[in-house]
Formats: sequence, structure tokens, C-alpha cells
Amino acid sequence: MGPHPAVAAIRLAVRRVLHDVLTEHTRSADHSRRTPHPELAEAGAGRQRAALPERPDTPLVLVACSGGADSMALASALAFEAPKLDVRAGGITVDHGLQDGSDTRAAEVADRLAALRLDPVEAVAVRVGHEGGPEAAARDARYAALDAAAERHGAAAVLLGHTRDDQAETVLLGLARGSGIRSLSGMAAASGPAGRYRRPFLQLDRQTARKACIVQSLPVWDDPHNIDPAYTRSRLRHEGLPALEKALGKGVVEALARTAQLSRDDADALDTWAAEADSAVRDDAGRLECAKLYALPPAVRRRVLRRAVMAAGSPAGSLFARHIEEVDRLITGWRGQRAINLPGRVEAMRQGGRLVIRQS
Repeated sequence: MGPHPAVAAIRLAVRRVLHDVLTEHTRSADHSRRTPHPELAEAGAGRQRAALPERPDTPLVLVACSGGADSMALASALAFEAPKLDVRAGGITVDHGLQDGSDTRAAEVADRLAALRLDPVEAVAVRVGHEGGPEAAARDARYAALDAAAERHGAAAVLLGHTRDDQAETVLLGLARGSGIRSLSGMAAASGPAGRYRRPFLQLDRQTARKACIVQSLPVWDDPHNIDPAYTRSRLRHEGLPALEKALGKGVVEALARTAQLSRDDADALDTWAAEADSAVRDDAGRLECAKLYALPPAVRRRVLRRAVMAAGSPAGSLFARHIEEVDRLITGWRGQRAINLPGRVEAMRQGGRLVIRQS
């Protein structure tokens, strides 16, 4: 008799991601073997090169675990699948310090990960700032800690427990901000430096992960912040989505997740188009020509403008659609406007038929 369907589903999702990580790791190792080390190359062709190992080192995959049902299900699946594929598996839990006893809870989660025979296991404390609101600040601190842990341990990938429900919430939040098709594309299955972050559960619902924990008798911790109406995502999860399903019927979450994938495909295509168009709308000195920008489709033109503004030093996290719309008006609605001030002390102005974007 095989495992429970929920357990089988989470294991299959993780197995697929581990196969991808292992394939990429092997290709990278093969490339390194084919590329002579600079010191060996300098030694001359007549000298024999040092022998290289027959197989690449076993890659390490970490799971980011809060102790909740999604990430505990992910940790259990990683612990089961990794040894079968000759992948090392470890775990990281982040203590945000936002609740009393959070350090004790982080230590408990680390113990649970160790009990699953994950190694290395680490509990990392972070200090959460205030920029961008509590949710964004906590997220920034968490990813900074995960990045540092991945570098410290030389991890090939870090698994995150985001589910299809999380994807649906992300799409709705992007829609509410009115920030364009990239926001509607939600979370990518792989993101971060060199695709470090992997999300195996984006095609699975939250109930599947919770059921997998129940049937495996895995203890889970339900974060009270997840039901606190002070947080936007919590209100959306417990009020907004249920209201949508009541009004529109079941299947809203699946439809939103499908919208995310379709939007991502479109956004990727437009980004590629914009990257190719960038050089074509510049003069010999590399300055943006307003007439050529005007001839581009709006979606492509705004992407070219966003790339230029970011290249001048405007941080992506502070650059919103309204900023790019104002810059775009220098092209499409030129009435002698003055320079536009943008995040990162960047300014955009129109001079002699050219769009000048620079530090102010």
C-alpha cells in the first residue's frame, strides 16, 4: 500500500524540483571540468593537469521552515526524497523576533528539522525594520537571512513552501495595487540569484500540505499573524477570498493561479522585447530618443523607461507604476514639464528631443 495521496503529492512535487537542481548542478560541474583553471592554463600545455573528481560534489538543498503546515510538509518531503537522489538536505528557520517566545519556538522548529535527519539545521535570528510596512520589512529580513545562510553553507537551492493559495493571494494583492502584469504574474517557481529559491508547491493547495502533516503526525505551529486582521494578507485570506468564492463559486484560487502563469509568460515576452528595443531607441551617444520611444507599443516603452530609471540608480522596490507613468508623459504628453523626481534621487527630463535620466 502506497502513501496517502497528500503525502504522495508533496513528495512528487519535491522530487521534480530536486531532479532539476541535480541536473543543473551536474551541468555546472561538467562545465567546470571542461574549463581549464587559470593556474593550470598558465602552466603550459606540456604539463599534465591535475586529476578531477569522477563526479560532482553532492549538492546541498535547504528548506526554509517556519514550523507551519506548508513548510513542515515541505521539510518532510525533502527529508524523504533527498537521500534517494543523493542530494544533501538541510533546514533553516528564521526567528523574526516579533512575538514573545519566538526564540524558543525557532529552537523547537530546528529540533523538528533535525529529527527529520536534515543536516545542517540552523535557527537564525533577524532584526525586522520598518521600511515598507511590517509585512514587507519581515519579508526583506527573512530573505536576507536565507541568502546569507545559502552562501554560508554553499547551498544549491532553498525550498520555500508557498502554495497555490499563496499564489492566488499574491495575484489579488498585485491587482489591488494596480501595478501591472508583472505583479499579476505572482511568484515564480524559481527566483533569486541563479534561481536559488524554488517553490515546489505552487500547483498544490494549502489543504494538501496540511493533510500531509496530519497523516504523518507532524507537529505544526499556526502563526497568529496569519489570522490577525491587522495584516493585509490575513484579511485577504480570511475575508477577501472567501467572499469571492461565495460570489463567483469555487475555483477562484485555481483561476487566479492560472492567471499568474499566463501573466508571467506575457511579462517575460514583453521584457525580452524591451531589452532588444533598448539599443534601437538610443542615439550614437547612448541617449534615449523621444521620437523612437514614442513609436514603441506602450507596454514595451514603459519597460524600456523602467530599465533606464533603475540603471540610473532608482531602487526597484521603491519604483511604482505611477512613477513610470509620469516619465512616460514626457514622451507622450510633452507640454514643457519640469524634471520629474524619482526614488533614489534620480530625475528624468526632456532636453532637445532626448530623454535624460540621471542622478539629481
